[in-house]
Amino acid sequence: MDLARTEVAPRRSRKESATRMGLMALPVAFFAVFFAYPVAAIVARGLKIDGAWRFGRIGEVLAQSDIRHVLWFTSWQALASTALTLLIALPGAYVFARFDFWGKQVLRAVVTVPFVLPTVVVGTAFLALVGRGGLLDQLWGVRLDTTVWAILLAHVFFNYAVVVRTVGGLWSQLDPRQEEAARMLGASRFAAWRKVTLPALSPAVAAAALMVFLFTFTSFGVVQILGGPTFSTLEVEIYRQTSEIFDLATAAVLTIVQFVAVGAILAVHAWTVRRRETALRLVAPEVTVRRPRGAGQWALLGGVLASILVLLVLPLGVLVQRSLDAPGGYGFAYYKALTSADSGIFLVAPIAAIGNSLEYALAATAIAVVIGGLAAAALTRRTGRLVRGFDALLMLPLGVSAVTVGFGFLIALDEPPLDLRSSWILVPLAQALVGVPFVVRTMLPVLRAVDGRLREAAAVLGASPWRVWREVDLPMVRRALLIAAGFAFAVSLGEFGATVFIARPDNPTLPVAVARLLGRAGDLNYGQAMALSTILMVVCAVALLLLERIRTDRTGEF
Repeated sequence: MDLARTEVAPRRSRKESATRMGLMALPVAFFAVFFAYPVAAIVARGLKIDGAWRFGRIGEVLAQSDIRHVLWFTSWQALASTALTLLIALPGAYVFARFDFWGKQVLRAVVTVPFVLPTVVVGTAFLALVGRGGLLDQLWGVRLDTTVWAILLAHVFFNYAVVVRTVGGLWSQLDPRQEEAARMLGASRFAAWRKVTLPALSPAVAAAALMVFLFTFTSFGVVQILGGPTFSTLEVEIYRQTSEIFDLATAAVLTIVQFVAVGAILAVHAWTVRRRETALRLVAPEVTVRRPRGAGQWALLGGVLASILVLLVLPLGVLVQRSLDAPGGYGFAYYKALTSADSGIFLVAPIAAIGNSLEYALAATAIAVVIGGLAAAALTRRTGRLVRGFDALLMLPLGVSAVTVGFGFLIALDEPPLDLRSSWILVPLAQALVGVPFVVRTMLPVLRAVDGRLREAAAVLGASPWRVWREVDLPMVRRALLIAAGFAFAVSLGEFGATVFIARPDNPTLPVAVARLLGRAGDLNYGQAMALSTILMVVCAVALLLLERIRTDRTGEF
């Protein structure tokens, strides 16, 4: 009997390995063709001259004073944005993790809306708040649209949900009785928190900080709109060198620099995630949520709600207000103007961008769910360098220049058998690259929570790997799959960096239409940009509210 078991175990292990490799095949091929190949093509186009590589060009570019200024600003504003986001959002993470209050589920969705909004819309919202003729300008004559503070506050607005959901998700799973026991032994409230809770939270705080740093380090739309000609991040400079100056060599060097930086950030992030998973296995699993007690807790709740109102809700409210503030008085004049193509900016009426975006986002969601679902199934096993490397590969599109990917699509996918420049599928493919990581991050924890013995029992009874997935895994992850599809839809709807290159003039997406309208002078163009941004914001908000209703995991993590 023991001999039979020892013979069966290697066969089962080989079968599992073959199944995992089969699941990884399509995602690896997808990323190789539509991510690695376009990025490599644009880098080669910039650094390869007459068939010879000119790596000396890297030193030449980095020696330029204006490029060093871009690198310096990109780095320090990302550090400042990360620190400010942690300072403001950590109290919110505690409130969402520990307190039970009316409207919490809706408020969690409201907090997440800025994260899935296109960066160009975030920039538009703050332009309406702090720019010329904005709310602060009208009330106190204060303008911040061309200062660093506007960029930093917009980054807090965009990344608040990352800290609340990442740190709050773990905080809600920590047993508060451990801290209470420390206080009973004589420790002060702060000492108990510092010695008991903080060490357990530190992996989640580090993971959230790294993700915020990653998103702000690669910031594009926010800096492009609020920074003006004075401030430029690596991503903005890559766009400028590619589309305005046509200096592909400089753009290629900056792409390499950003790629190396992002790779290092993701490597550290993967390490913190592994530490967080270890911490979760060491603490009590129950979630303790209660109504606020005492004046201090009610004051904390009130302060967090006030900060959410000022930093998150107010910019969105001003966006709606400016979309309705037409020259003839408040009304829907700007929305009605979206039905006309007389402005000359588009070949079609701006309102057509709504239908285009929905169609593209649905196609991108389907692609992201298939690719991400297969990848998550392959990553179900935590161990192995191959698995960890594959996991890191899936996260790269979140940090590598979307501008490079979009322009790389035009450079690389322009001849048979992949001549896709005139095909509508090019936009959904670019959007799906951003959606896949969210699908994987949403489905992976649920798949890993499925008892492996159920799969083994089904396999012993003769079920094929496909039938095991259909009858064991799928029923348990159906809701997670819907949530993953919702997040993929929302982020695909707002993708801007790559789409700005590949969206055709007769089929603009919502973010591209907003950017083009903002790039033209005139109150009508500005008002239409606000109207389109408001429509996009409402669509994202409705999608997130629906996701919160079907979510079974109440920890609040992504």
